[in-house]
Amino acid sequence: MTKPKSGSIPLPLVRTNQWTIVLSVLLTLFTGVYWFLLIPLISGLGGLFFQFNPVMRIAKTFLKKNPSEYIQEDQQQQNFNQVISVVCLAIAFISALLEFKILFYVFTIMVGLAAFIAILGFCVGCFIHFQYNQYKYRRSLK
Repeated sequence: MTKPKSGSIPLPLVRTNQWTIVLSVLLTLFTGVYWFLLIPLISGLGGLFFQFNPVMRIAKTFLKKNPSEYIQEDQQQQNFNQVISVVCLAIAFISALLEFKILFYVFTIMVGLAAFIAILGFCVGCFIHFQYNQYKYRRSLK
């Protein structure tokens, strides 16, 4: 068995993280309990700062195959997406604490939709990352 490429994450772990965001957002919106947003927020912060995402670590125990046998996602791209997710979740959570309802709903729905759209196959964060890299490249030509 081969080891997964350094800098890659098995797709089932990425999907679990995305579903955690979607379900936390839905629980928050349907119950009004904004504390549910802390689940993906703290997990995302742990992944970014300590390379320990508890959601992915728990999901890894349920993998039936060796992690290298799954389709792999680029870790750098996933970190970029996680930064966007964490920023949106943090803004949503802080907005809820400060009772800025419009800002709370905008960022909560935005991060939930982005995660759900990623599950369906289109990565909004990947698109933003690609466009940003294209912009940097075009600037370097001038």
